[in-house]
Amino acid sequence: METFKRLKQFYWPYRNYFFISLAFLLLVTGITVLYPIILQITIDDVVLRRKYSWIPILALSFVSLMAVKGFATYINQYLGDLFGIISVYKLRNSLYEKLQYLPYRYYDNAKTGDLMSRLTADVEGFRFFLSYGFSELLRFFLLIGISLGVMFYYSASLTLVTILALPFLAIVVYKFDRAVHPAFRGIRKSFGKLNTNVQENISGINTVKSLSREDFEIGKFNRSNNDYKDQYLFTSDIWAKYFPLMEFIGNLSVVLLLSYGGYLVIDDSLKLGELVAFYSLVWYIIWPIVNLGFVINMFSQAKASGERLLEVLDEKQEIAERNHPIVKSSLLGEVEFRNVTLTYSEDDQPALKNISFHARPGKVIGLIGPTGSGKTSLTQLITRFYEPEGGDIYIDGHLITQYSLETLRSNIGFVLQESFLFSSSIKAGISYGNPDATMDQIIDAAKRAQAHEFIMELPNGYDTVLGERGNGLSGGQKQRIAIARAICINPSILVLDDATSAVDMETEFRIQDALIEVMKGRTTFIIAHRISSLKHADEILVLDHGEVVERGTHHELLQSGSYYRRIYDIQYKDREKVLLESK
Repeated sequence: METFKRLKQFYWPYRNYFFISLAFLLLVTGITVLYPIILQITIDDVVLRRKYSWIPILALSFVSLMAVKGFATYINQYLGDLFGIISVYKLRNSLYEKLQYLPYRYYDNAKTGDLMSRLTADVEGFRFFLSYGFSELLRFFLLIGISLGVMFYYSASLTLVTILALPFLAIVVYKFDRAVHPAFRGIRKSFGKLNTNVQENISGINTVKSLSREDFEIGKFNRSNNDYKDQYLFTSDIWAKYFPLMEFIGNLSVVLLLSYGGYLVIDDSLKLGELVAFYSLVWYIIWPIVNLGFVINMFSQAKASGERLLEVLDEKQEIAERNHPIVKSSLLGEVEFRNVTLTYSEDDQPALKNISFHARPGKVIGLIGPTGSGKTSLTQLITRFYEPEGGDIYIDGHLITQYSLETLRSNIGFVLQESFLFSSSIKAGISYGNPDATMDQIIDAAKRAQAHEFIMELPNGYDTVLGERGNGLSGGQKQRIAIARAICINPSILVLDDATSAVDMETEFRIQDALIEVMKGRTTFIIAHRISSLKHADEILVLDHGEVVERGTHHELLQSGSYYRRIYDIQYKDREKVLLESK
């Protein structure tokens, strides 16, 4: 029960629903045990003694009990469902909230499909046990306890003979639990992998089709689906082995009951009606024990689900705020790195090594270098997406760890290389980081990003609802929406991570022309592979293998004749030759 104890905070506040539900369950169980007693009275006192005047009273009593039981069953089931549903509502919210604040490092290795499985199938598995499992477990003990009490009242010796086989049944049930729990955990893991395959395939369907890899993807899915099938078949095999054995041992009790009970009736030590009632009561013991396998099934699934949920809830939130962080509505945007080193994992080489630079407010810093040189890593440190192993980062003279995360990130506008747009209206997409933005501010941001014209050509303008991930727009249009979204928050620091890589040269020129006005008064970091995007930067940092190998203005770096100059020659030499020949 350790898993349930650790998740107690989510369901214990709603225990009143659970306990009221159990009170009605007690009533339902008590009425259920009364049925055999009424049957015994009908046989022994009405039929055998011919007291037929009792029939209307017994019939009315029976109908009344059925009505009370029906009402009590309704309350019991409704409150049980309410208990489970409300509990996992809070649990699901906590899981989703935890996922929002987990660090980038967690998502570097996490699988989307597996996380979706935890928030859906695992949460539902845990809910099902809260709603039904606990009450079924208590019903098990109540029904057996009350039934045994009545049976001992009728005949202690017959009761003892009848329950001789039950300890063996308990042993089988215990072994069944030990075998079935790991099997259900395997099913959960396999289902998570299957979800991941489906999610990745749907997200990357364009790549699959463009490279004619449909057969490969089908094969990959079949392997995951086959593993999921095998896990379920393995679990079914466990059920197939244990369930008939449990039922066989239960039926032995019936054989003992009929054998010894029949002898007692013949010997006049037991009434016929009591034997018939005994037969009904013993099934109130046998079936709960046999059905204990189903309860164990629910428990095992809930335990496996709970363990997977705790893995998310227990994940360390590496990026933490101080007790009394600096909270500001705006920053000047002065950024300074002092000997900063970053390593993503112990086995990796450092992504950044002893990086130092000083960006004054309103200045433009260009970052260029080969893929994997650390350009994006550098900008992600400013927002504390990752924490450096060494060195310090300052904004406006304060360590970035002194600021609240909201202050820090709400003052930094990011336009990533791969723009992600939510399924919403264009208006909501642009104002995503600034929900209080007016329509004028939204339109102004769109104009600055050179997006206003194509937005107005859409059927519903700014109210046009985009498809998933911005489907319906070209790559360049999505990029311009992302730029408008960054501008709309009015950031003190602007990061353009290859922001114009998806647009044509003419649109790039127009966006850069517009961004000159946008960047005024803002510290801007431009990550680019095209030198044309960096020519006007106040300082350009050339990175290679996580180190700054060159720095200076565009003209200064051209004079150095090193890495930057080689990039320039590759991008412009042939173009200049064509222009000279055309003249």
